[in-house]
Parts: sequence; structure tokens; C-alpha cells
Amino acid sequence: MTIIISGLGRMGSQIAHKLADNGFDVIANNRSRQPIDEALEYKARAAYTKEEAVRAVGNEQLVLWLMISAAAMEEELAKWLEIVPAGSIIIDGGNSDYRLTKKRSEAVKAKGSTYMDVGTSGGVWGYKNGFSLMAGGNEESFKTIEPVLRSLSQPSGAYGFFGPSGAGHFVKMVHNAIEYGMMESLAEGYQMLKEGPYQSIDLAAAGETWQHGSVIVSWLNDLARQALRENPELTGIDGIVQESGEARWTLETAAEIGLPMPAIQTAFDVRLASQKGETSFATKLLAAMRNKFGGHELNPRQ
Repeated sequence: MTIIISGLGRMGSQIAHKLADNGFDVIANNRSRQPIDEALEYKARAAYTKEEAVRAVGNEQLVLWLMISAAAMEEELAKWLEIVPAGSIIIDGGNSDYRLTKKRSEAVKAKGSTYMDVGTSGGVWGYKNGFSLMAGGNEESFKTIEPVLRSLSQPSGAYGFFGPSGAGHFVKMVHNAIEYGMMESLAEGYQMLKEGPYQSIDLAAAGETWQHGSVIVSWLNDLARQALRENPELTGIDGIVQESGEARWTLETAAEIGLPMPAIQTAFDVRLASQKGETSFATKLLAAMRNKFGGHELNPRQ
């Protein structure tokens, strides 16, 4: 199966690499040349323009995976729709607002193609550990791309189809909102250990103890433990924490249906406050965790 991967950033490059390793014919496309050149090393085919990518597919059904930012999706999708043939499957693997995904699906359908949303989790560890994939859209098209999802999800095999257009992005959105709350709780807990009545507690050792048999065993706790082992005082981290949209969209949807979400709201507010200078040991740990799982910048304003 041939597949175009457009957007070779931290996760897109891993998706392309994993698929190429697993026997897919990967056509690598990106706005800048270097990631495409690097893709040649794992035997992907280079496409330095969109037109080259489309021509490289030949007579096969065109399958295009867009792994780009939510901010760039509208413009990029419009450009691709000008050149992809009818009958194509376009996958949005980024963190798009599910409400926009539903609208974009109609625009793609009007061009005779199918738009699939595949919420993608796994961060910079997806190549090694497998991605967690949450799909929405046309069920027949899901069956067509299922071998791709199955391959990317290995070794865990964590992928699923959740319903009509937008459902995959909706499930991923809620996943990320939950992530905000879990991270905030861990960060606050470790700050309590640090600033509480027992000043000599080894935070990394506490995290290591929690990571074996306790009820808060998790990948996030393990990443927090790693960060604290490497840098106990979190020196050099300014504590500004970015928000990427998903918790905001979750809270907007919750407000529309009258559903209180106090934990997620608080976690979201802490991130906004950090961007205004209200930082702490807890927000430094949040930034460290984000760096560990997603490769996000530790100090985004520097």
C-alpha cells in the first residue's frame, strides 16, 4: 500500500519511519527539505512538492496522511484538494477541533473524496512503543486504512473506530483534556512533597516507589520521576506551560452541554496563568513532563 505522509515533524517523521519499516511504500512530503532528505535514510520516497507526491502514487487509490498543526490544516487541506483525484482518502492525524473536522469532511466529500480524522497519541515514543489511534469518518474508508493503523499501533495494537466524522478527534480531544488534569495533579503532588513538612524527601525515589504497585502507576508518573531524577530542582526550566487547544475545546463543548469539569478547568487555568508569569515548581514539572513525552520545548519563550 502506498501512502503519502505530509508533515514530517516530531510525530509525522516517526509515522513515516514506522510505516516504511513495516513494508509500506511511503512518500515523504514536507514544507522544508531536510526532513524529506532524512526520510530517504529509512527508504521512504521523496516528494518535495505536493504535485510530486500525487504523481508518485500512480494509479493506486491516493491515501494522504496530513500530520500538521491545527492552525495550518485549513490552508494545507485546501491546497491538497486542488490536486488530489476524486476517490482519495485524506487523513487528518493532527489535533484538529472536531467541530472543524465535520465541516472539512463535507468540503472533501464535495470534491469526491473522503476525509478521515485519526487522533494520534504516543508522542515521541510512538515509533518504539506504538501509537494510540482514534479514528472517525466513513466506515468503509476506515477499513481501507485499517492496515496502516494496525501497523502504527504495534506492538500494543491500540486503535479503534469511534463513529462519524469528528468522532476520532473528539475522543483524542477528551484524552488530552484528561491528560491536562492528570499532569496537574501529579505536579501539585510532587510540589507538596518538596515544600511540605519533610524537607529531605527524595522526590524521584517517591515517584519510583509509586510506580510499582500503587494505584497511581502511570506513564506520566514515570516521566515525572525521570525528570526529577535527572534534574531534582528542575533548574533551567522557567515553568511556562503551553496549551495546545484540546482542553480549551473540551471546556467549550462542556459549557455548551452544561457539564461541569472542575479538574480540567483548573488544570487549564494553571497553564494560562503560567503564561502570565505565575510559575511554580509544579508548572516547571508540567513543562518537564511535556518535554519527556512530546519533545515540547522546555522554555518556549526563550
